[in-house]
Amino acid sequence: MTKENYSKLVDLRSRNSRMGLDCLKAFLIGGAICTIGQGILELFLMTELSENDAKTLTSVTLIFIGVMLTALHLYERIAKHGGAGTLVPITGFANAMSSPAIEFKAEGLITGLAAKMFVIAGPVLVYGTSAAVLYGVIYFLTTL
Repeated sequence: MTKENYSKLVDLRSRNSRMGLDCLKAFLIGGAICTIGQGILELFLMTELSENDAKTLTSVTLIFIGVMLTALHLYERIAKHGGAGTLVPITGFANAMSSPAIEFKAEGLITGLAAKMFVIAGPVLVYGTSAAVLYGVIYFLTTL
């Protein structure tokens, strides 16, 4: 098959993106996730917790919800419609960490569940830490 024939086949089989609708759905789903997070925070604040404790519990609750939805295979259904809107940092990261772990749980607690959790998180932690160190060095050198 030539490159031209392959390109024609790809064009024929690929569906066109509905960018406007996709962006709207991502905005609405991401906004809904953030609104739910804000609602949870407000509920915790009504229990007379300190603001820091309420924020911490909100983060923990959102992580729990993200992992639970992933385990029940609901997060992927939401992501199918919400696309990038489901990448709201805390729930998206919880999904990214728990998804491979759940998929490989049959391989055992250590080599399956624990090891696969860091398939996604590992690079994020490495580059996040490296960027923080680099920023710290630059900040230190510029404030001498």
